[in-house]
Amino acid sequence: MSPAQSAESPGVAQPQNPAARTVLDASDISRALTRIAHEILERNRGADPVVLLGIPTRGVGLAARISARIAAVEGQSVPTGSLDVTMYRDDIGLKPPRGLEHTDIPAGGIDGKVVVLVDDVLFSGRTIRAALDAIGDIGRPRAVQLAVLVDRGHRELPIRADYVGKNLPTSLVERVTVHLTEYDGTDAVLIADKTKVEA
Repeated sequence: MSPAQSAESPGVAQPQNPAARTVLDASDISRALTRIAHEILERNRGADPVVLLGIPTRGVGLAARISARIAAVEGQSVPTGSLDVTMYRDDIGLKPPRGLEHTDIPAGGIDGKVVVLVDDVLFSGRTIRAALDAIGDIGRPRAVQLAVLVDRGHRELPIRADYVGKNLPTSLVERVTVHLTEYDGTDAVLIADKTKVEA
């Protein structure tokens, strides 16, 4: 049994910090992703120009869910892939080494497309800056847009999301954690005071 599982609910992830509170549950996340999918279609006048690229890890799962919702509305699939930004991060020498994730660009590429980057939490903006650099090495999209499940503020760069599931004002001592069934066994967005987590 993994640390994220409980003996009372085997196979279902439970928050590891009892002080954490849930700000989005499974139904909230589902509604937010449905709304984002519709907003992407409305803004881009359909699905034809759109390519979804999820930023590992949970951005990939979110991109797949948004893609499924777009397909349900439009009756056609949207090219969907993943974009690893590890080697483009500006803190690569400042933090412990991190493993490379998977980059999977759809067969049609991204040239002339509207690339929608998908991530779980938008915070400082540095991950998205790295993603923009990574995209520049892959191709030349017509436009790049950003969809995030949670925008928690505290930007350090002039980056904003085009599609937001929930704006969540936070303090710097708080930690926002996204759980998705694909990775964690449950859907939830949790917030906790880092000082209490580490105590």
